[in-house]
Amino acid sequence: MPVANLYNDLEFWYPKIRMTEAGAKVIVAGAKAGETYKSKIGLPATCDVAYGDISADKVDGIIIPGGYAPDFMRRDPAAVQLVADLDAQKKLVAFICHAGWLPISAKILKGRTCTSYFAIKDDMINAGVNWVDGEAVVDGNFVSSRTPDDLPAFCRAILEFLK
Repeated sequence: MPVANLYNDLEFWYPKIRMTEAGAKVIVAGAKAGETYKSKIGLPATCDVAYGDISADKVDGIIIPGGYAPDFMRRDPAAVQLVADLDAQKKLVAFICHAGWLPISAKILKGRTCTSYFAIKDDMINAGVNWVDGEAVVDGNFVSSRTPDDLPAFCRAILEFLK
C-alpha cells in the first residue's frame, strides 16, 4: 500500500487492517523508506520501503488509498512504474476515490471499466476509462471504488481477486 501526505485515513487504514486480518502481509511504501506521512487529519503512517525498492515480481498487487496523496504519489516515477509493472503482470491494481490519479499517470486505464470519486470522473474519462458509478467495480485485475462508504465492498472485491 502506497502512502503520501494527505492520504485519506479510512481509505488507507481500513484496507490495511482488513487485509492483515485476512492473513496478508501488507507492505507500506512511500517515496523514502522509514518516512512518516500524515493523513488529511494528521494521523501518521510510516512506510516500510521506498517505491523503487519494490519489484512487481515479489508482491501480489497494490491498494492505493485516496485523499490528495495520489497527486503526490504520481509525481514519483518509481511509484508510476510499479503500478504499470503490476498491471503488465495482471496483478491487483486497486484504487479508491482520488487514487485513480496514479493509474492515470501510469497510462494503464484506456479501455478499462472503472469508477472513482465524482470529482475526478473527467480525468478518468480523459484517460480512456469507461467510467461507471458503482461501489466496487472489477475489470480484470482492476478493483475501483468511489468513497469511504464503499470500503466494505472494495475490500471484499480485493479479497476475492487475491484468492
